Amino acid sequence: MRQRDDCPSAGSQKASPLRKQYIVRLVCRIVIFAVSALLLLRDPSRAEVLRGWNFFRKLSPFHLLWLVWVFDMLWQLIPVKNSLPLGSQKLFRIRFQPIKQAINYQALRRHIIDTTKAAYKVFLIWFLAIAALCILRHFHVLNDIALFLITIGCYVCDLICVLVWCPFRLIMKNRCCTTCRIFNWDHLMMFTPMLLLRGFYSQSLILMAFAVWLVWELCIMMYPERFWEHSNEALTCANCTDKLCTQYCRKLRPDRPSHQS
Repeated sequence: MRQRDDCPSAGSQKASPLRKQYIVRLVCRIVIFAVSALLLLRDPSRAEVLRGWNFFRKLSPFHLLWLVWVFDMLWQLIPVKNSLPLGSQKLFRIRFQPIKQAINYQALRRHIIDTTKAAYKVFLIWFLAIAALCILRHFHVLNDIALFLITIGCYVCDLICVLVWCPFRLIMKNRCCTTCRIFNWDHLMMFTPMLLLRGFYSQSLILMAFAVWLVWELCIMMYPERFWEHSNEALTCANCTDKLCTQYCRKLRPDRPSHQS
């Protein structure tokens, strides 16, 4: 069978600039995790920055990590044309390419309902995982350092999900990251292991991640056509510029015609 021109296999396509950038970012996150673990295990007092208002009392390497995380979340709240993947930016009007024919709003509504049900199955699973961490923290099986390292571990796993394999696909059944219903849930899921860390460091990150999540969810309710490939041409394989998930493309893409004329 002849391979589709608009969806080449990973073997026949070079990695996109954005994918290469993400590979570098993944390596950097692994280094951050290793350095953080080394610093905290050698000198547990460095974790004091996580407690109360110690964030403002003494500088530490973890202030830099806090700034990186805040900067990442700010980028998710600002419409950017080229620097960020479309999966994260599809809530904004500048990334919306309406289809040429009339939108089937009944099918759009059904799609949003189905994907939202799947999204909240993910939410339930994540809630149970965080509840388990809270119980372990309550019984002193885990301490503040462990919860912080789990958070950084989630930071690493976030890009593993994008570049290697994402377990949430099994529930969401999305074709790729570009069409993912929960793309901008990443920071909220990443920081919730720090819920029991009572300090400015963790609480500021969680509150900002919640704001990113809330903007995302409100946009899905107000502008659902931006989140469906049958109403937004930019989300189709034929128009993909990110090519973050090329290893999935030929296997997982439904054999459907493009909306392009």
